[in-house]
Amino acid sequence: MTLIKSISGIRGTIGGQTDDNLTPLDAVKFASAYGVWLLKRNPSGKKLKVVIGRDARISGKMISSLVSNTLVGLGIDVVDLGLSTTPTVEVAVPLEKADGGIIVTASHNPKQWNALKLLNEAGEFLNAAEGNIILELAASQDFEYAQVDDLGTYSKNKDYFEKHITEVLNLPLVDVDAIRNAGFKVVVDAVNSTGGIVIPQLLDALGVECVKLYCEPNGEFPHNPEPLPKHLQEISKLVVSEGADLGIVVDPDVDRLAIVNEDGSMFGEEYTLVACADYVLSKTPGDTVSNLSSSRALRDVTQKHGGSYEASAVGEVNVVQLMKKNKVIIGGEGNGGIIYPSSHYGRDSLVGVALFLSHLAQMKVSCKTLRDSYPSYFMSKNKIELTPQIDVDGILSSMASTYKNEDISTIDGVKIDFDSEWVHLRKSNTEPIIRIYTESHTQEAADALAQRIIEEIKVIAKL
Repeated sequence: MTLIKSISGIRGTIGGQTDDNLTPLDAVKFASAYGVWLLKRNPSGKKLKVVIGRDARISGKMISSLVSNTLVGLGIDVVDLGLSTTPTVEVAVPLEKADGGIIVTASHNPKQWNALKLLNEAGEFLNAAEGNIILELAASQDFEYAQVDDLGTYSKNKDYFEKHITEVLNLPLVDVDAIRNAGFKVVVDAVNSTGGIVIPQLLDALGVECVKLYCEPNGEFPHNPEPLPKHLQEISKLVVSEGADLGIVVDPDVDRLAIVNEDGSMFGEEYTLVACADYVLSKTPGDTVSNLSSSRALRDVTQKHGGSYEASAVGEVNVVQLMKKNKVIIGGEGNGGIIYPSSHYGRDSLVGVALFLSHLAQMKVSCKTLRDSYPSYFMSKNKIELTPQIDVDGILSSMASTYKNEDISTIDGVKIDFDSEWVHLRKSNTEPIIRIYTESHTQEAADALAQRIIEEIKVIAKL
């Protein structure tokens, strides 16, 4: 089954059977459910508005058209940004005084996938309760569409990349002069999606020389679009051959940012947030948040600046909720997602690029030197497949009991913090799998901890 319905939206592969893949009927049904949810929250009966944008996937224009026209059919006005990014739509929703937003993107998934990401009137992802209501509406298909005189309007707005860039440049901690004076040369890999438009535009505005790699927004991903080291061999070589100061890699919807050092080595996706937080906290002391599966390095950097760190359950909406509760200065996820509340509450690679380059320019060191200045942690990411009959919750409870004398968190699976390493166990929502993330001071130690935990789980599960 390749149609995944969750509180954050709907995601699936294009084509195939309805309710089993992301077909046109499924796109219309889910867009209808979202639109009806908006209408039910609008007892005054005022005209509603939704902002829509899409990444460069081959199926994007088709899905976006279906979604837009479905909302128009419900009597909702649509502002279509066309080729856009997730953070750009998030920025546009409040600027347009819209009631919600939809990004047509499957993020880091391969090209056969697409999805609808759903936003509220603040340009932020829906919470669990709101998402569940939409899932119930989609299941019931209790939709009533507008009469002909009450149809919504459809309009296009192509100005939001410029507006988004201007908003980033106006952030007080973005040091445009220092970046210009540094004379940076940067290679950009945007996996042939919309980052190939907006990231070079941002760099040009910052006075940075840009060498483009896979920046044609045609949706033909030249490699797996998830910005992991094993997928980034070409940019690694190009950074070295071009004599560039660094490489910048974004995923198809531009909410994840990875950096490549000048010698072609990886700065590390986990350390994008660490570096940006180090810079921000050095100027505006405060607290931070990331999720339970993110590196301990953020905690270390936060404490260095006199702040406090707390981890949320996995998922951007959970990170944002805890960030708001704790009134933190910066936060995000270890997958390269920077959330900077001074801009907006969403992962934003444009903000990340500007903060990172400001930090690098002010430090006046190489990218590799900056990376080496941070505590080094290494992660191991594994999973163990179980039979459907096995009680996964029982296994997690047993593991928590086994390590009850350690620092334990059970807000999202089981996180066990040891003195110098940690393990996070989470069950999959769609299949009998336990995901096992570990972190330690060496790769060998992280791998060894993962294998030890896997063997303990096998004993409990009698595998």
